[in-house]
Amino acid sequence: METTFPVIDFSKLDGEERGATMEMIKDACENWGFFELMNHGISHELLDTVERLTKEHYRKCMEQRFKEMVASKGLEAVQFEINDLDWESTFFLRHLPESNISEIPDLEEEYRKVMKEFAVELEKLAEQLLDLLCENLGLEKGYLKKVFYGSRGPTFGTKVSNYPPCPKPDLIKGLRAHTDAGGIILLFQDDKVSGLQLLKDDQWIDVPPMKHSIVINLGDQLEVITNGKYKSVLHRVIAQTDGTRMSIASFYNPGSDAVIYPAPALLEKEAETSQLYPKFVFEDYMKLYAGLKFQAKEPRFEAMKTMVSAVKLGPIATV
Repeated sequence: METTFPVIDFSKLDGEERGATMEMIKDACENWGFFELMNHGISHELLDTVERLTKEHYRKCMEQRFKEMVASKGLEAVQFEINDLDWESTFFLRHLPESNISEIPDLEEEYRKVMKEFAVELEKLAEQLLDLLCENLGLEKGYLKKVFYGSRGPTFGTKVSNYPPCPKPDLIKGLRAHTDAGGIILLFQDDKVSGLQLLKDDQWIDVPPMKHSIVINLGDQLEVITNGKYKSVLHRVIAQTDGTRMSIASFYNPGSDAVIYPAPALLEKEAETSQLYPKFVFEDYMKLYAGLKFQAKEPRFEAMKTMVSAVKLGPIATV
């Protein structure tokens, strides 16, 4: 079994190794649900600035609050496994359909500006990747972006997390195991402190921290659209006893009213495969996911099937 985590040199898509690189992306999407991108076109200088300002902001504005939460819940001294919280300090930024960066309290002006710039770069990269997936799947260019579009364009946001040193990593997870509900996820993570793991063939495998890389993973919506050809994969964060791990995950998701369903072109191509996944409105899936995030995804898909009969689905917007 191939167990080296797939690392893909994005710059090779421009040369004679394009075919082999596309094949690596295809294999990663089918068998891993994750891959790591090097030479992705986002400047190292921008990444370094994002990292520096994120760590400064955590130290200045978040660290004390986290310590107080830990103390108030008596988490330093737990004796048994905790299943209802994560050892993480987070805040969320929304970029699309409209940005809320100016409304987030405690952010320095420079940090706001840099995160806006970073979001623009990540949005471009996400759309490039969606087109590469279309190419590998034999779907027309732009198909995935169009399906995600809904009436107002995609939903795009960033979860900024820090995972502080944890005295009981065997009893408290940094982030409990889950699959991501959305579309395509772009992660800029700490290059020194590890902790992210994915489940492959019943084994938890480390996603290696690499400097200036962007880790990509696929959410539940891409599993539905590809009718299970690509999978969203369970992953978790193991808290570490030393070092704070920075994690900036950006979620390029369908618009709330986008209608998600297996791509008809794929079903035609694989005539022997029946449609395994339901058709639903993305927002309805998210409402269900909110309560079931840390449970298996299969019952979520089943629940959507029963809901669908009650929903009248209009034509998909092709803007």
